[in-house]
Amino acid sequence: MSHTDYGLHLDDEVQAYIARANQFSPANAAELNIKEQRAAYNKLCAAFHAGRPDSVTTWDEHLGGVPCRRYESGAHDTTLIYYHGGGFVVGGLDSHDDVCAELCAHAAVRVISVDYALAPEVVFPGCYNDARAAFEAICAQYSGRILLGGDSAGGNLAAAVTHSARERVAGQILIYPALGGDVTKGSYIDHAHAPQLTSEDMAFYTAMRHGHGPEPVGDPRSAPLQDTDFTGLPPTVIVTAECDPLASDGQAYRDAVTAAGGRAVWFNEAGLVHGCLRARHMSKRAAVFFDRVVAGVSALSENNWPYDKA
Repeated sequence: MSHTDYGLHLDDEVQAYIARANQFSPANAAELNIKEQRAAYNKLCAAFHAGRPDSVTTWDEHLGGVPCRRYESGAHDTTLIYYHGGGFVVGGLDSHDDVCAELCAHAAVRVISVDYALAPEVVFPGCYNDARAAFEAICAQYSGRILLGGDSAGGNLAAAVTHSARERVAGQILIYPALGGDVTKGSYIDHAHAPQLTSEDMAFYTAMRHGHGPEPVGDPRSAPLQDTDFTGLPPTVIVTAECDPLASDGQAYRDAVTAAGGRAVWFNEAGLVHGCLRARHMSKRAAVFFDRVVAGVSALSENNWPYDKA
C-alpha cells in the first residue's frame, strides 16, 4: 500500500485523530532538535490525557535507582511493569500516565511505569540497563505474578527484559513493538510512509539510540527478534496497528515464539496507525484496540489462555 491510499483506508474517526495529533507533532519532527521534539511530544500527550479513573491511586518512587510511578486500584497479586514508547528519545511517566491508570483499573492489576533514561544523553545499552534494574527491584518487592508490557520502544524493552529473565516473567503484552525485524520487507516497505510513524522515523530513532554508531548484531537486548533461543518464553499477546511500519515485527515475533513451542497471539488491527492507544477515546477502532490490550493483560494475570482459536 502506498501512502496515497491512507485517506481512503482510514475511517473518519482515525483521520480526525491524526489531524489533531499533527497539530502538536509536526511532520518534520525528526528534523527538530531533541529539546523541541520532547516539548512537542509532551504537548501532544498532555492534550490527549484522558485523566485517571477515580479508583486509581498513584505515587512516584525510585525502584532500582530508576524513577517509576505506581498505580493501584484495590489489592492485586499481579504487577504489570510498563515501559513507555517514544523511540527511546521522548516520553516519560506523564506521557503514558492515563494509559497506565486505565490498564490498572480495567485489567485489575498493579501497574508500575518505568522512566528509563533516554537517548541521546544515554545510549544503548543504558535504556535496557534501566529497564532491567527496575524489573529486578520490582521482583524483589512483589511475590505475585509479574507481567511485562510496553508500546513501541517500550515493547522492545519489555521483550528484551523478558528474554533475559524468562523464567520469572508470567506473561508479556507488546503493543506495536519495535523488535528489530527485517526492514527490507513486509510492513517496513508496505507502510514505509504511514501516518504517525515512517520507516525514515524508525531509522532516525535507531541511530539516536545507538549513538549514531553501528547497531549490535545478534544482541537481543537491542533487537529481541535476533535472539537465537525463543524457548521458555512466557505467554505473549501482541497487538499491532495495520498501517504501521512495525506491524510485521508482531507477526515475526509470534511466529518465533510459537515455533519454539511457546504461546503467542498476534492481533493486527485494521485501519489503525502507530500510537493509536492515544486515540482510544475518539475512535471506535482504537477503543477495540485498547480493549484487546486490556483483555490480554487480564488473561495473562489470571493465567488464562483464551487464544487457541485466534
